[in-house]
Amino acid sequence: MNVNGGTRPAAFLGNLGSLLALLLAAAAPCCLPIFAAFAGVIGLTALGLNEQLVFYAVQGFALVALVGLVLSVSRHRQFGPLILGAIAGLALFFSFHARFSALLVYLGLGGLCVASVWNYLLSRKRRGDEADVTLKSVITCPACGYRAEETGCGARLKPKSGDCCIFCSYGSIRCPPVQSDAACCI
Repeated sequence: MNVNGGTRPAAFLGNLGSLLALLLAAAAPCCLPIFAAFAGVIGLTALGLNEQLVFYAVQGFALVALVGLVLSVSRHRQFGPLILGAIAGLALFFSFHARFSALLVYLGLGGLCVASVWNYLLSRKRRGDEADVTLKSVITCPACGYRAEETGCGARLKPKSGDCCIFCSYGSIRCPPVQSDAACCI
């Protein structure tokens, strides 16, 4: 049973955003010359993409990566990748909107990629930790010795107000002492 519902899609969203931002930045080698050789090898320069469109798309995919990092933080509670991703995103947006600097674009894209990989590794570690969790346990009644295998969900049950025990609150029938009009089982 996977207890970790949404961490994997959130990590994937962050990784996808970072990867697409990096690929699209490589599609504009005139402004980012380090990417020119890479873009030529994989054929991105042949697309002839509009430079303005590429810069907006890079920013959009950087936002997708940040959204993925935010969603992942809500699952694994580690803020490091989000902080690094936010700083990298700010570097990108500053470079595109305030004062263009190829170095800031490289650092921003690199920071997003590092944050995404870090986030992915944290997500995998959390899944690995939760893979060892066993949700089934044999419960033994201390009074009569009856045993039954039950599946736990992690909730801690307390009797509802006015009930003597969790069997009276949540069971299909009341506890044996209450059934026989005796004192509470506790």
